[in-house]
Order: sequence, then C-alpha cells, then structure tokens
Amino acid sequence: MAGFAIVWMVTGHTRRLARESAAQLLEVTKREAAVAGQEAKQKAEEEISTRRITLMREIDRREIEADLKLREMRSHEESLALLDYQLEQKQERIARENAAVQQARDATRSLSKNLRQRLEGVSSMDAEEIKKHLREELQLECQDELRALRRDILDRSEQDIQNEARRILLASMQRLASQPNNDVTATIVSLPGDDMKGRIIGREGRNIKAFEAVTGVTLLIDESPQTVLISSFDPVRREIARVALENLIKDGRIHPATIEEFVKRAEEEMDVHLTQAGEDAVTRLKINGLHPEIIKLLGKLKHRFSYTQNVLDHSIEVGFLCSMIASEVGLDPNVAKRAGLLHDIGKAVEGEYEGSHAIIGAEFIKRHGETHIVVNAVAAHHEEVKPETVYAGLVILADTISAVRPGARAESMTGYLQRLERLEKLAMSMEGVHQAFAIQAGREIRVVVKPDAVTDEQARVLSKALRKKIEEELQYPSTIKITVIRESRFTETAT
Repeated sequence: MAGFAIVWMVTGHTRRLARESAAQLLEVTKREAAVAGQEAKQKAEEEISTRRITLMREIDRREIEADLKLREMRSHEESLALLDYQLEQKQERIARENAAVQQARDATRSLSKNLRQRLEGVSSMDAEEIKKHLREELQLECQDELRALRRDILDRSEQDIQNEARRILLASMQRLASQPNNDVTATIVSLPGDDMKGRIIGREGRNIKAFEAVTGVTLLIDESPQTVLISSFDPVRREIARVALENLIKDGRIHPATIEEFVKRAEEEMDVHLTQAGEDAVTRLKINGLHPEIIKLLGKLKHRFSYTQNVLDHSIEVGFLCSMIASEVGLDPNVAKRAGLLHDIGKAVEGEYEGSHAIIGAEFIKRHGETHIVVNAVAAHHEEVKPETVYAGLVILADTISAVRPGARAESMTGYLQRLERLEKLAMSMEGVHQAFAIQAGREIRVVVKPDAVTDEQARVLSKALRKKIEEELQYPSTIKITVIRESRFTETAT
C-alpha cells in the first residue's frame, strides 16, 4: 500500500509537472503565435500599402498619359481645323483670281474690240482730232487722281506761301516799333485863375459867342477849377482854338476884336505847323519830289484820328512797312513807301469833295504829278478799285498790319457786338450749317455743319465759300479764321 501510495504520489507529481510544463509550453506557443501573427499582419499591411502606392502611381501615370493623348488629339483637331480654314481661304482666293482673270479676259476682249473700232475711226481722223480724243479720254480716266493731286499741290503751295509770308511779315514788324495813340474830341486849356472864366465869357456872353463863331468850336465852361474845355470833332479847328485861347489868356485882352486877331494868327501858325509836320514825315521816310500841296495836306493828318489811331503816324508806319516788305520780296522800296505814306491822304481833303477818302486821295495826288503806280495803290487800298500792280497789294497788307496791331485802334462795344452778330448770321446763312460761333474777339468763326447733310469734301468747299462771302460782305479790322466742324456721334446705353 505504501508503495502504491508513493507511486500514486510520484505519478500525481509527475502529472502536475507535466500539466504545468504543458501550460507553460502552451503559453509560450500562444505568445509566439501572437508575435508571428502580428509580424505577418504588419508584413501584409506593408505589402498592401506598397501595392496601393504602386497602383496609385500606375493610375496617375495612366491618367497623365491619357491627358497627354487627349491634348494631342485636340491639337490635331485644331491643326485640322486650321488647315481646313486655310484651304477654304485658298479656294476663295483661287476663285477670286479666277474671276479676276476672267474679268481681265473680258476687259481685254472689250479693249481689243474698242481698239479695232478706234483704229477703224482713226483711219479717217487727222492728227489734231486724235490728240483731242486722247486728251479727253485721259482726263476722264485720271479725273480723281488729278483732283487729289491738285488738292495736295494746293495745300503744300498754300502752306509754303503762308510760311514765307509769315517770315516776311515777322521780319518787317520786328524792325518797326510804334506807340498807340488815343483819339480825343475835346481839349482842356488851363487857366491862371477862376476869374478868367468870366473874362472869357464876357458881358452877356459876347466873348464866348465871338470865339465860337470864329473858330467853329464849342467852349464848355463849368465848375471845374481853372480849366476850360474846347469841344469839336474837327481836330484842326480844335487845335487852332487852343492856340488862340492860350495866347488870349497870356495877352489878357479878351474882346471880339482881339479874338478875331488871335484866331487869324493861330490859323497862320497852324498852316506853318501843318506844313512842318508834313515835311517831318517826308524827311523820316527820305522821300523826294513830293508836291508842296501834298506835303501840306499830309501835315493835316497829324490832327486826324481813325479808331483812336493818329492818321499821320499810321501813314508813316505804313510807309515803313511797305518799304521793308518790298525789300524782302525784291521790289522797289522807294515806290512802296511813297504809296504807303500817301494812301490815307484823302482823309485830310476838305468835305466838299465827294467820294471815299481812297478815291479822293488818288485824284488829288494824280493832279499833283504822282505816277500811275502810286495813284492806283492809293485808290485800291480799300479794294474799291481793282489793284493793277503788286504795290497796291503791299499797301493793303501794310495798312492792315498797322491797323490790327495791339493798341492801334479801338472799337465801340455796340459796333463790336453788331460785327460779331453779322458774322454769325452770315455763317448760319450757308446751306447745311447747324451752329456758328464767333470767338477770339471776332477773329475766328467756328461753324458746325450737319453730318447727314454735308460730306467732308462739301465741308471743305463750304469753308472756302464762307471765306469768300465774308471778304465780300463784311468790313473787319483784321483777319478771320474759319473752322468748319463735321462730327458724328453714336451713343448706346447698356442695361
């Protein structure tokens, strides 16, 4: 029994050890299996990831290849479309060329037929008739080209002439300097005292009445201290009255008898003074051989004014300008300045003569021995007579330059507004004109024409027609620039 028990115990212990060993072995096996499974899982995941990446790259590569192939296909399509378009263009050009060739053939046949007919007609014509027919045909064929060529030549010639004229005028005006003069219709005489006013008036106004009757002026005696105003539109009479009154005041004897004496003495002094003024003008211009009556009449211009400009100074200035311009263009300066000095001499001729001052002056100098060139230049300087020589044109030009320089002449506001109104009305009277504006103090007129009624060529013709109409119908001191505007406007509103 004891042995059995020992065997049983040993066997139990052995079994227990075997179970524990088996459990440990099982545990180790499980752990190794878990580790192996984990490693296998990681390897599988890595392999799957690697294959996924490889697959994605392959997909991307194929997409890129597909995109490139698609682009190539599109490029080929565009190239084919371009080739189709070019082919259509070539076909159209070939068709046009064929049509042109066919037209040329038809024209050649027609010309050949016409040539045969002309040759048949020429056989019965002489040389002059042949030239005449050829000239007419060339004119008809080249009419448009000739018109364009003529316009181009005229524009260039006009520009060259304007540039040369501007150069000559600037050279002449820069060599001449003059001062503006002021027109006056009254003269102020200073008195030594206010008591002298009573002596001038005299008892019951006898002295002032006698003075006004002898001199032909008006004495204005008011409350102004120590001054008397002599009023008259005749500057010579006004100057005679001034000299006589000043001498009477110095002498102190003021009564009708002495008034007549001093006025007569003043008239004699005035004659000497006027003659001296004429001689001074002639000396300044270095002109020889003028008749004494012409010199005396020139002196009278010293006391006459035209639009605030002293006529004698104006005449001397015109003489200098004529001489300078004549020297520039190769004419005789002596003849030019002689005509320029005498051009306004008719303004000093007494009022009993009839006619304009240009005509009267020309007749006066003609009676006193002036040449036909000078006489015509004087008569034509306002274009009342047709200019016969270039010297008449010189006088017209120099007269205009002297009159329009700044400060030379003045114009009343009423006359100025009337002149602008007449200028605008004249422009509005032209056919196709929509608006007209006088600007630059009447030295420019801007005309807006209707674009649907007037073409560009008609606008050009209208500007020349308006210039001619202004020159014929208006009187103006300077030049007038004409600008014709033709404008079309198209407006749309996007909503």
